Amino acid sequence: MKNTDKRNRLNDRTFHYRVTKNNIVLIEYYRKQIMILKGNDAKKFLYKINHAHNDTEKQLIMAKVTGNFKRGNERN
Repeated sequence: MKNTDKRNRLNDRTFHYRVTKNNIVLIEYYRKQIMILKGNDAKKFLYKINHAHNDTEKQLIMAKVTGNFKRGNERN
């Protein structure tokens, strides 16, 4: 995890998520809704979030799911 967030951007806690009654996951970035996960995608996301060790790891999971983690032609 040390090399993943070299600029400490995940410490800002910019991502948040909410779960509705219907098990739909709403992911927010700076309190603006940017993604909706339903069905198996929502189940996989919640499994990963519930097994994360700390808040920074949760932020990384949300960043990767939304595509706001790496830009351009960067891979992995």
